[in-house]
Parts: sequence; C-alpha cells; structure tokens
Amino acid sequence: MPESFFILSKDYLELATDEIIAISKTYDRFAKAKIISNLIIIQSKTNWNEIAKRASFVKVSGQILRKMSGLFLDEENFGVLKNAKTFVCRIINLSVNQFNILELERSMGDMISKFSHAKVKLEDPDITIYLIFTDKENFFGFSKRAKEQNRPTKIKKYPHELDWKLTRVMINLIGLKEGETVCDPFCGTGTTLLEAESMGIHAIGLDFDEKMCEITKENLKVNGYKSKVFKSDFQELLKISGKFDGIVTDLPYGRASRTSEKPEEILKKFFAILPKRKRIAIMYKKESDRNLKLNGQKKYEIYRHKSLTRSILIK
Repeated sequence: MPESFFILSKDYLELATDEIIAISKTYDRFAKAKIISNLIIIQSKTNWNEIAKRASFVKVSGQILRKMSGLFLDEENFGVLKNAKTFVCRIINLSVNQFNILELERSMGDMISKFSHAKVKLEDPDITIYLIFTDKENFFGFSKRAKEQNRPTKIKKYPHELDWKLTRVMINLIGLKEGETVCDPFCGTGTTLLEAESMGIHAIGLDFDEKMCEITKENLKVNGYKSKVFKSDFQELLKISGKFDGIVTDLPYGRASRTSEKPEEILKKFFAILPKRKRIAIMYKKESDRNLKLNGQKKYEIYRHKSLTRSILIK
C-alpha cells in the first residue's frame, strides 16, 4: 500500500498530528500512521495530495518511494522522473546529525541528471525529490507540482473571530466528508462556513446577532458560496438536527459574546441540548472546565496569551 509523508509545523503539534490521522481515516478507515517527531508517515490508498490539501499545518508533503539505510541512489529510483522536464532536490534533516544541505542537494541534482533527461529548476519544478533524514530511518520520496488552493476571501472581519486554521482542524477532526453538512450555532463572521465550503462540505450558520448574520452572508456571497444563515440562538439546533452531520463552533466568551450571560451558563445550556449521534468539535474558554468538567473523546489546549487559553473538545 502506498506511503505518504507529511512534515508538520510544530505549532500545535499534537493537534496537527491528530488532524492528519483523522483525515487519512476519513477517506480510508484502514489507514495506518507512523509518527517520528513532526514527520507523519501514512500508509493508505488515499493520495498524499488529497490529505494535504485538507490539512491546516502541513509544511511539506509527498509520496515515499522507499526507506534508505544510507545515501545510496540508483537508476531505478528515478522512474518517477520519466515524464518530467524539470526537478529539484530537497533535503529535510530531522536528525541530530549535521549535514551541508546545499552541497548534498547539489550532489543529488548532479547524480539524478545522469539518470534522467530532466533538468534542475529551483523554482516551481515538475517534481521535487526529497531525502528525509531522521534518527531512526531515512526516506526517499517525491511530490509533483500541485495546483495552489485559493483561500476563501473575507471582506468583513471582527475582533476575536475564530482562526481559520483551527476551524479547519476541528472540521477535519470530526471526519466530515465532501457532501456532508456542518452547523455552526455561533457562526459570527462565518469562518466555519467559509472553511467548510472551501473543502466541499455544506454548512448552516446560526447567530442571534443580526449584524453577524449579515456579515456572514456578505462573506459567503463574495466567494460564491451558498451556505444557509439564520438569525437564531443555539436552541434552533433542536429543530434542525436532521439537516446536519456535525457541529463545529467557537463558543462566545467575555465582551466578544455580546450577551449578558456568563460563558459557563451558555456552555451548560448548549451541552444540554446537543443532538445525539452527531460529531462535535467545540472551542471554549479553558476556565469553564473547572466548573463543568466537560468530557469527550479528546481535549486540546490552545494558548492565546497569559490571560486566555482556549480548549477544543472533540465529542
């Protein structure tokens, strides 16, 4: 079975690692993962690019051709270059050993040029050849040029709005697929809806603040997205539970919530009416845990600044 590799940003590494594994299993429940620091090896029938284009914290990704006991390459390794006109070599060193990376990349380029008709091109080549060094194993792999994804546009924003990367992570962690529907009962300026639609997932947004609903609609319109937005509080979930597959939201807190209710009270009421058998990812103020003792499959802490840490709960 093909193996893919993903080099992750070390920001929120546990979250980023779990996201890659969750995406892999969304498309292939038999997918297997191997973790070496911020390198994730996924054995799956799903193409590496299908996983990478959904993920939030991937820096480099591609397909592994084989493991290596040392730096030894031969003509058989370069069949992948058969139809390529240009290539570049990249060394990724995750080991404690020190290498002259530029010299090694140049040597690889010279070696490969002898076995193929492809020419070295440092910017935007057809194929990138990778050597990945770790303290345990070394890997030889490649990636082909992939079409760059367009990010959703926001013409109107608001302070304290949900970070798009964390939104995307939450959608991925609950395993929503293209064609399914997510609901954000505190949709604010529409971050969840925008990210979902950019991934081929339908979305429904609720917000009791009419101004937020209008901002969300404008942000959706400029992207040509068709998500539904309703001026309503989260109690509406009880009426529309049959219309969505999962919930992703950032619960309002403090002054940003535009409500007189304490965040803990909102959270308590919200959890009391959550539909059963729905996949759920919720971000909330960590302090709420002390009184409510919320439980789920997994919980992550997102440090913002010394007076604010957010929690993400996956249920």
